[in-house]
Amino acid sequence: MCTLHCPVQMQSDIRTALHVAFSSIGSLSPFRRSTLTLPPRCLRPAASLGLLSRPFSTAASLPDKPSICTADELHYVSLPNSYWRLALWRYHPPPQATPRNHPLLLLSGVGTNAIGYDLSPESSFARYMSGQGFDTWILEVRGAGLSVQGSNFKEIKESANAVSEQMEAVAKGVTNGVSPVQQPNNVSDTLSDSEISHFGQDSTGIATAWDKSKLVSKLTEILMRLSERLSGFLSDGQSMLISAKLFDQISNLLEGSQLSDRFEEVRANLSNLLEKQQNSGVTSQIRDLSQRLVNIIEEGQRSVSPQFIDMQERLSSTIEDFQKQLDLIVKYDWDFDHYLEEDVPAAMEYIRAQTKPKDGKLLAVGHSMGGILLYAKLARCGFEGREPELKAVVTLASSLDYTSSNSTLKLLLPLADPAQALNVPVVPLGAMLAAAYPLSSRPPYILARLNNLISAEDMMHPELLKKLVLNNFCTIPAKLLLQLTSAFRERGLCDRSGKFFFKDHLHKSNVPVLAIAGDQDLICPPEAVEETVKLLPQNLVTYKIFGEHQGPHYAHYDLVGGRLAVEQVYPCIIQFLSQHDD
Repeated sequence: MCTLHCPVQMQSDIRTALHVAFSSIGSLSPFRRSTLTLPPRCLRPAASLGLLSRPFSTAASLPDKPSICTADELHYVSLPNSYWRLALWRYHPPPQATPRNHPLLLLSGVGTNAIGYDLSPESSFARYMSGQGFDTWILEVRGAGLSVQGSNFKEIKESANAVSEQMEAVAKGVTNGVSPVQQPNNVSDTLSDSEISHFGQDSTGIATAWDKSKLVSKLTEILMRLSERLSGFLSDGQSMLISAKLFDQISNLLEGSQLSDRFEEVRANLSNLLEKQQNSGVTSQIRDLSQRLVNIIEEGQRSVSPQFIDMQERLSSTIEDFQKQLDLIVKYDWDFDHYLEEDVPAAMEYIRAQTKPKDGKLLAVGHSMGGILLYAKLARCGFEGREPELKAVVTLASSLDYTSSNSTLKLLLPLADPAQALNVPVVPLGAMLAAAYPLSSRPPYILARLNNLISAEDMMHPELLKKLVLNNFCTIPAKLLLQLTSAFRERGLCDRSGKFFFKDHLHKSNVPVLAIAGDQDLICPPEAVEETVKLLPQNLVTYKIFGEHQGPHYAHYDLVGGRLAVEQVYPCIIQFLSQHDD
């Protein structure tokens, strides 16, 4: 069995898994066609459409739950100024259960959904807690599980059903030996017909080979979006970094030709315009310069040099793929602060409105990033002198500072470079794990050690482990990972500004905390948990490590879904919450 003393081999296995996964789903380079399907325009973030968020009622649950949802009810809560509708899975206590004074909110880890808390009727943390009398709610933050974008009830229902069907299809495909990710047959799989410029194959006939006006319009649109900073989605620096990538690709098309100098002149003028505030004058100049750039390409096409034979087609492909890069950045544009400042408060407000606790407070349990969110909330409220509206908190395998541990999450550190995060705007964790699963669960078990990241040996039933791997993980924005990597640097996790360090203010909290660690957790080792525990007021914190020297052992997910959790971990949590619920 792999232990905390074999990080080198584990990192090698993870790299192998990443290679297998990306071989299946294709490159995510901004200039290679992406296999990630973009949402319809009506479901993209409001800001990308130049619209304000429409009002949406949050006072009702979805009557016909998607099949993947095993909760008693599925509720949706809207976010201010956004088309995001966050899914809340609700579990009602049975009539004979002990009455409780506070509802219970469950928060999941990074890139995961509600399924980890409800793997089966026999292994369900959510069902267990509701059986103990707690009105239990699982929040799926934006981008996770059944949380969707939509402006009306019909869109939400259709999107939720589509997500459910896709998740079930992935599990079925892997079980039957089918690749979990389907490659798109052509560009129309990811862009609508209206967004595509069609090009013929006759490179000598300009009229049939390309539509010059459409190419100019598409290039102008891209540059305009960059000039507008993607409607606020990108900082100035990011906008210039992305535009430089596009210009570099076009420059490569003209490399070694007499047209390079003319292109560089246009490039310099465009770069200067992108740094200016958007106005009608800039709009006109960008359109004119786009026309000049296309004219340069057209002139090269007419030359007899072989290197220009397919220049127009390559330019059109470059522009189309760059458009997809921008769409991915806009679609997956959120970070940890969005969860902390928008998603969690909206969910807590909604739950309070539905359950009406007398003191207005909730109990909360957070696993992995879910616990980090709870720590961050306590720190932020302590700094601002606000009431966190939490009666008591339980964190499972969570920390604000991983610098003292040998966590395998250090593999994320290469994404700490913003340029790299823009090269790979999303990390399709669900697709990667689904692609790697056959190599970890079937002979010759090439990636079997990866299972130890999730569960210790013999701690999860194989079918439950398969369900967890195939259905619990989602796509993660690189911006989110970029912020989380600050937990591996001096002073620990910070906000997006890089100026507020959460651990500096955790001592100001007045909320009781139970912090739990697993003895063989490779992702959040006990020493990482201890690093945060020691910052809390000692009269308010209880710390517990599960796992024995001779076994059984607890890895990252065993604290929630391990076969012995119901006997060892759950009662400890119930005792703590019951004590503070009264």
